Amino acid sequence: MEREGASRSVPRGHGEPIAVDGETEPVVVKLGVWVSNTKSRRDKLAQEQLDALRELSMEWA
Repeated sequence: MEREGASRSVPRGHGEPIAVDGETEPVVVKLGVWVSNTKSRRDKLAQEQLDALRELSMEWA
């Protein structure tokens, strides 16, 4: 979010390469799918999870 800005939407097909300790190549995290699933299931999230998403400027949280 810092890199793109808080109001930037994430396309469902977007994958973000993440460096993982012990791995020689970055692991691709399907960020777009995660955001879409989390947003559609937000009514099932715990209050702590919603608070963490709000701290990340996820306006829908």
